[in-house]
Amino acid sequence: MHIKKYLLKCLHRLQKGPGYTYKELLVWYCNNTNTHGPKRIICEGPKKKAMWFLITLLFTSLVCWEWGVFIKTYLSWEVSVSLSIGFKTMDFPAVTICNASPFQYSKVKHLLKDLDELMEVVLERILAPEQSYGNASKALNSTIWNYTPLVLIDEQNPHHPVVLDLFGDNHNGSAPGRTCTAQACKVAMRLCSLNGTVCTFRNFTSATRAVTEWYLLQATNIFSQVPNQELVEMGYPAERLILACLFGPEPCSYRNFTSIFHPDYGNCYIFNWGMTEKALPSANPGAEFGLKLILDIGQDDYVPFLTSTAGARLMLHEQRSYPFIKDEGIYAMSGTETSIGVLVDKLERKGEPYSQCTMNGSDVPVRNLYSDYNTTYSIQACIRSCFQDHMIRNCSCGHYLYPLPHGQRYCNNREFPDWAYCYSHLRMSVAQRETCINMCKESCNDTQYKMTISMADWPSEASEDWIFHVLSQERDQSTNITLSRSRRKPEEGGTGNEREASQWYSESATSQRKGIVKLNIYFQEFNYRTIEESAANNIVWLLSNLGGQFGFWMGGSVLCLIEFGEILIDFVWITIIKLVAFAKSLRQRRAQACYAGPPPTVAELVEAHTNFSFEPDVPGPGPDPGTYPDEQTLPIPGTPPPNYDSLRLQPLDIIESDSEGDAV
Repeated sequence: MHIKKYLLKCLHRLQKGPGYTYKELLVWYCNNTNTHGPKRIICEGPKKKAMWFLITLLFTSLVCWEWGVFIKTYLSWEVSVSLSIGFKTMDFPAVTICNASPFQYSKVKHLLKDLDELMEVVLERILAPEQSYGNASKALNSTIWNYTPLVLIDEQNPHHPVVLDLFGDNHNGSAPGRTCTAQACKVAMRLCSLNGTVCTFRNFTSATRAVTEWYLLQATNIFSQVPNQELVEMGYPAERLILACLFGPEPCSYRNFTSIFHPDYGNCYIFNWGMTEKALPSANPGAEFGLKLILDIGQDDYVPFLTSTAGARLMLHEQRSYPFIKDEGIYAMSGTETSIGVLVDKLERKGEPYSQCTMNGSDVPVRNLYSDYNTTYSIQACIRSCFQDHMIRNCSCGHYLYPLPHGQRYCNNREFPDWAYCYSHLRMSVAQRETCINMCKESCNDTQYKMTISMADWPSEASEDWIFHVLSQERDQSTNITLSRSRRKPEEGGTGNEREASQWYSESATSQRKGIVKLNIYFQEFNYRTIEESAANNIVWLLSNLGGQFGFWMGGSVLCLIEFGEILIDFVWITIIKLVAFAKSLRQRRAQACYAGPPPTVAELVEAHTNFSFEPDVPGPGPDPGTYPDEQTLPIPGTPPPNYDSLRLQPLDIIESDSEGDAV
């Protein structure tokens, strides 16, 4: 019952509204608000009223402008970077090592035979065209050359350059038999599609770079048609590459490395990858507690035209992450001892909406082709997966250097003769690179290893004899492979034999030095740096600045804002009440317009509802004496119904008071 009374009071309050007019409500607000300016507008004289009105309006506008600036700054989601230094025992990083040459030449020579013969003739015609054209050339496999030939471009006349084909007829109206050297002409690669109807030239400033790129492109075509298992067998096995291994005081071997196949470097081996076992911690900082390796790169079995760099390629990275060793790795030179001191930087980025980073790559719209290795997400994997996806969509085949999705095929000249043209066009496309960069996101948490590298000749001249002798014996006992020798050792005895023996030792040491690499990888210290992003402007900063400006310019607070909000609600409610009253009066005027005379009374409406033969008296403009005779009396008007109180409309407050009186 009490709840019903309360609801009736609330309904009556809503029907009455605030009970003020606009002017009364504004005056009440200015007299009672805690903001200083509006009070002076009411209390002062006419001139001061105008002055205080302008001052209040100016400061109100200034506060609103500053609020807009602060809110815009907050919504820009800026970050601040903090640097902290910690100290703890850390896990040793994963170490990936590869040979600079992806394959052993003795095992891939049969695949590259035609290409190597063609390469030799190409070099002869570029360097000495007169002699090479005069000599009788041997039979060459021209099929390889016809797909993507090298040409010489004579630009003596820049407006009409002349293209000279090394093995065919010249183009652009050049004279037959005209020759040009690499010094006078530019070497370019001709790439064609649609059966040679659409061609483009990729120019090079160096003939060395031109022939290297051309050979790599042709080798890619050959290796893409070889099964992956055969490619692994053609690379350097772990037992041949890794001669010695020591992690801290514990010995290790090639069996402690995980093998993966990298298209650029062949067989690569990862130490402490953490895929099947827990990551190894480093006991202490310093060179004595790191990883020590001796590698035999077998430089005498390098592919001559495919690899022009000798040494070992290595990279330090996190556990369970794929090593993009071509982009992030470093070279260790043969015949040297390379010491690598490691410092750790941990990056922690803020996620949405502060930066476009991802925790695990699940929100990146690019299929990660490196997920088959069960590795974590990285932006390098995303960009390469995106490029391979564009390669498949535009060229109908995948590139040999990137993982291949299921159901797709690698590009080769036999099945996809236009793939080189398509690949070159896609590789040079700025739009493609921007698309992939915009689609891929950085990882929110990342660990970077900063390396301090130092090198020294190893072994020294005084110790190289016994070191190479011991290494040779260890290799012979383990795998029956000896370190490379330049020639057979001469027999001892005699002055001449001593001279030959000395020369043999010198040449043997030089040959062995070219194939041996020693590595020392260790933590310089256990201090690590954490670079962390945090919100530059949080909600506390925003509220303090908004309140500070409001209080400084207008002397207000949060309560003043609540008062202002209350006044706005009253203004809206008064407007609604007035609109309802206006609509009601308009409806009444329309109802009155439906009757010719005055509207019927309540009694007439009730009688008409209960007595169907009842007709109300409609007074005319005046009595007509001829209508009724003198002897006939006027008709008796209809008897009105009883005056029932139930038909009388009463306000809610009267009903409420009556009910309260009855209760008493």
